[in-house]
Amino acid sequence: MADSSFDIVSKLDRQEVDNALSQAAREIANRFDFKGTGASIEWKGEQAIEITASADDRASAVLSVFQDKLIKRNQSLKILETSEPRQSGQVSKIDIALKEGITSEDAKKISKLIRDEGPKGVKAQIQGDELRVSSKKRDDLQAVQQLVKAQDYEFAVQFTNYR
Repeated sequence: MADSSFDIVSKLDRQEVDNALSQAAREIANRFDFKGTGASIEWKGEQAIEITASADDRASAVLSVFQDKLIKRNQSLKILETSEPRQSGQVSKIDIALKEGITSEDAKKISKLIRDEGPKGVKAQIQGDELRVSSKKRDDLQAVQQLVKAQDYEFAVQFTNYR
């Protein structure tokens, strides 16, 4: 029998993030506590979002609204790399970078975890920004998925191409 395999990846669903951003922008425009604060949230390039408001606490409130919308759309908050609120003239700004892909050192950590604590006969190969895990038994692959899910990494983890 051929080996079964799956990939461990860290990807974001750009459409869901865009929907969450537009929902947050709509809520900010309608909420009473944001009236007159100049609060806004918008894309800044392909992989970044910028929040502006008249005060640090209003900018932080906009960030929390955006995070709530992401959670409701089943997106991990680990895809966000948020800066501290900073003053820019009269307004306060927060920059958010979107993280995607597994770095090579994170892939090595996962690979080592699978080798050390995973079932015997499971192989992990690093392929660019993803990790391919293969084994003869599907049950071993499911055990590896549970093992990786139980760890708390600083990036979002998804499993794809389960064969």
